[in-house]
Amino acid sequence: MNGDEKETSESSPLRLDLDPCPICLRPVNEEAFLDECFHKFCYSCIAQWMKIVSGKSKSSHQPSTLRCPMCKRESSCIIHSYDGRSFKKHYVNDCYEDRSFFSSSHKQRLQCYYSEPGSFEDVIDVLRYWKFNKYSQPSRWLEGWMTREIQALLQEEDVEIIVHHILGVIDSFSKRGEEQRRRQTSAPEAKRSEFKTLVSNAARPFLTARTDRFVHELELFLASGLSIQGYDEVYLQHMSQKAEEQPQSSTAPIPFLHIFDDDSDGPG
Repeated sequence: MNGDEKETSESSPLRLDLDPCPICLRPVNEEAFLDECFHKFCYSCIAQWMKIVSGKSKSSHQPSTLRCPMCKRESSCIIHSYDGRSFKKHYVNDCYEDRSFFSSSHKQRLQCYYSEPGSFEDVIDVLRYWKFNKYSQPSRWLEGWMTREIQALLQEEDVEIIVHHILGVIDSFSKRGEEQRRRQTSAPEAKRSEFKTLVSNAARPFLTARTDRFVHELELFLASGLSIQGYDEVYLQHMSQKAEEQPQSSTAPIPFLHIFDDDSDGPG
């Protein structure tokens, strides 16, 4: 590389570096930049963030700009797919869609995934679930719960194929686990580890960075034995109690939670 090329590379806002994505906190996957401030994100992360902000706007018209979650500067599009010669633009209006399916419970569950796991394990005895082979008893609420979780995570209504793919993996695991239980060939911890690995492998192509947290939440829901409504009530009550017990200053801010700030709604 000659001197001119080196200078161009170092001065370009589109250069590759090792900074993590401010949203998922992982190495940046498919670099994307907001067109005004050039803060860098994973394309999928900032595109999803844009969809959420657009969907929660209180204004009657389609938003044409969004605020950067880092500096709050207004931008009109995401720049992505830069190859050194050309790039693409994803405008804010492009992601505006009918989000009538996205209920308050979807929003609450999405907030859960962008917060610390907390100590809900104090309420739900997960180890007992595995020790007493409760995994072999299907939950009639699982499909509905999983549908809502994945809809919240992906910001999409039609997740039927994904849900049935993961449910099929869980069903096969349960049948094999029941047979192994009768033969007494597998310890509870081994079954727990196998379950989490199988579900993670099935969900990761769709949920990517949120897969491990999804599997954690799935295990808690199954171990609770509660209905969807009952689980939500117990979960929210517990999280509210924990929030009251801890000083506000003791909790570090989570970057993605900028999308729930009142001042990020845009006009109106």
